[in-house]
Amino acid sequence: MYIGNKIIVFIVGICTPIIIAASICANLWFDSEIVSLRGYAVSKELENIEDMLSRELQLLEVVATIYAAPVSSTALDDVSQTSALLNGVSVFFWDNGLVTPLLTQDKQLAQRLPELPKHLFHNRELISGAYFDVQHDTAYFISAKPFSTDKASIAVRVIQDNGLAQLGLPGFVEQAGVEPGNANRDVLVSGQTIQAALDLPAFNAKLPVYINLVFSNGFFSRLTSQYTWMAGGMLCLVMLLQLVTYLWLKLGFVKPFHTLTEQLISINPMAKSYRPITAEGSVELSILTRRINGLLARIYRQEMRSKITLESIAEAVILTDINAKVIYINPCAERLLKVKSAKALGESPQTLLRAGDSFNSELNEFMQSGASLPEFTQIALTLDVQKIMERSVNNLRNHNGQVVGVVIVLRDITQEAKLKQQLQRRANFDQVTGLLNRSAFEEQLKTLAADASSVAVVYLDLEQFKLINDSCGHNAGDKMLCMVANAIESSISSEHLLARLGGDEFGLAIKDTSALNVARLLKNIINNVSMQVMHHQQEHYRVGVSVGVSYSRHQQKDVLEMLKDADIACLAAKRKGCNQIHFYDDRDQELCYQRNAPKWAVRIAQAIEHNELVLYYQKIERLSAQHHRKRLEVLLRIQEPCGRILPPAQFIAAAERFKLMTEVDKEVIRKTFLWLSLREELWQDHSLSINLSGNSLGAEGMVSYILQQQARFNIPSCCICFEITETSAIQNHSRAMDMLLQLRKQGFSFALDDFGSGFASYGYLKEMPVDYVKIDGCFVKSLTTNAKDYAIVKSIHDVCRVMGIETVAEFVENQDIMEQLKHIGVNYAQGYAIGRPQALEDYQPIARLQQRSA
Repeated sequence: MYIGNKIIVFIVGICTPIIIAASICANLWFDSEIVSLRGYAVSKELENIEDMLSRELQLLEVVATIYAAPVSSTALDDVSQTSALLNGVSVFFWDNGLVTPLLTQDKQLAQRLPELPKHLFHNRELISGAYFDVQHDTAYFISAKPFSTDKASIAVRVIQDNGLAQLGLPGFVEQAGVEPGNANRDVLVSGQTIQAALDLPAFNAKLPVYINLVFSNGFFSRLTSQYTWMAGGMLCLVMLLQLVTYLWLKLGFVKPFHTLTEQLISINPMAKSYRPITAEGSVELSILTRRINGLLARIYRQEMRSKITLESIAEAVILTDINAKVIYINPCAERLLKVKSAKALGESPQTLLRAGDSFNSELNEFMQSGASLPEFTQIALTLDVQKIMERSVNNLRNHNGQVVGVVIVLRDITQEAKLKQQLQRRANFDQVTGLLNRSAFEEQLKTLAADASSVAVVYLDLEQFKLINDSCGHNAGDKMLCMVANAIESSISSEHLLARLGGDEFGLAIKDTSALNVARLLKNIINNVSMQVMHHQQEHYRVGVSVGVSYSRHQQKDVLEMLKDADIACLAAKRKGCNQIHFYDDRDQELCYQRNAPKWAVRIAQAIEHNELVLYYQKIERLSAQHHRKRLEVLLRIQEPCGRILPPAQFIAAAERFKLMTEVDKEVIRKTFLWLSLREELWQDHSLSINLSGNSLGAEGMVSYILQQQARFNIPSCCICFEITETSAIQNHSRAMDMLLQLRKQGFSFALDDFGSGFASYGYLKEMPVDYVKIDGCFVKSLTTNAKDYAIVKSIHDVCRVMGIETVAEFVENQDIMEQLKHIGVNYAQGYAIGRPQALEDYQPIARLQQRSA
């Protein structure tokens, strides 16, 4: 319903009935008020008349009482004067039934008076009341007062109708008349008159008298008429105001609003330009129009942005209605589907996409599901060429949240799919050989071992392959890797798992095969690999292969741990020579050390960080009687949080393998310098030997660190001797010489450790500025039983004596060895025969112990 009709319905159907009902209610209320007012006026008028008649009777009683006194002749002579005072009242004297008027003109009236009651004279009481003479149709007011047993004075006034009418309100009381009988108390309204009756006190109780009054109803009729006219006028005025209000609303609001509505209806949402609407009428409509124009402008801008966005994106966008009919496609979809937008409208998406019959049913199911999240799938779109498309479907909803269609977004992922396949292949396969890479091998290794009764994990490392890379280049190396891969593949079955683990290393997994057959298969692989010959620039190149095997039955080990074991076994095979096979054995202590080396490397780093490195010492005893400094070799241990001390056999090798020995040496130097700085009494007669690894010899900043720590703890350099191994000194000859020379200038001494077991070059010994040579224990242990060892020890000592270098014999385990060393002339001895390693913190000099015992 339009707003104009609503206003009419409101005015005619609601306002007008309310006003009429209000008018009727007001009229009824006014009528009731008039009736109440009229009743009140009549009752008040009756009271006034009754009061006036009562005063009239009182006047007659006064007159009767006055004339009841004895009458003198003088009074009778003045009758004329008395008559003037009576003012219409007739006086009579009653004497034994004879009535005598006071005035002669009242003789006729005297004959009409009623008989006085006899009890009046007995009680001599005054009696007054009205009397109606039926015979003459005349009413009187009579008052009688006896003044003896047979005489009385009587005062009489004739009641005139016009006189009674004058008793009331002028214009209100129209008629008044006295009638015999009892009055009717009801007030009767008849037309323009109101009839009421009033009982009068009767002179004779047996003859009641009342006054019948007729009041004028004209005033109240006029009052009612005036109000009716006034109410009618007000009703007409209100109706006129309603009409004016309707016209004002129609012209000032309804019509402009209707015009505004028509403009809104005529807005084309598909228009390419925005045209604002115009406003007429009230200020409120102007404000509303501005708000609507602002909203339309924002909607237009949003629509333009959406349109530009849809036309600019690289994905094909298709919009459908609730019936899965196309209502919009963007330019990208036009180019993809090679169809114009106008032709595509109204078609089904499966027709445009040339999809199966289930495509539309899938769209309908998706719309019926009311899903709020998009659904992503991949489809193959066959147009000129087949393309892989990512299809996104999402529901379109109106402002009420109801699904009104779907939006289909198609993104060409053909190149992405191809690239993904390539990346997946690169992620799982080696680019050179085409074999599995390490990550794919480890992943598939778990699957292969899941249902196998036995598994052999093989680690193959090529020999002489670096020579090919360095001599012929990496392309030639890649060619050789392919040849090796083909040779290995030709030797195994499809059930076996082969991969290139990296560089010149290959991995092989064999399941459900005995260890003997595994060994035979690997020998065959070694033979096939050895037969591969690569020709390059008239040269022939071959490679060998070292093989490490970790074998397990019934999945006793984790397969990834087995791969580590195979790697360690391969290192053992390399030490045997080329083209060797080595099976990993848990009982092989050396292999276990190598296997645990990474864990020990982490443990060493933690020990340095948490200050868990503990220093031990072992005495070095002077064999000659010549007085010299007491010597101690500083040894290293690791203390576990539980307090257990770990020997250096494992963690030193791990530290050297993972290049941690420089940090370890620095921590030993710091701790030794700190310990010595707290025992100044040892500076005069003690010397502590600190071992330096090959990694620390010539390491950048090592000399500066040693000197910095010496300055920090302020210890004398004569108390420190650094021990370096013969092998590391020769391998790092130039750097070791620079370091030795710099530190000797600062007063530090040096010892060459394990001399004789390595290169044993006296030429190097001649060049090195060392103070001590420690003869390797392998010659000292058999000194008393082996003449060759005796000769070697003696020759080393003799050469050192000539050079001015003192000698130290290691691994001195008994007194016989010490006697032989003294016979040779060796300066110092170190071993269990002298003393076992002890904690450095517990060291007590002999002199101090003697003082305590004393």
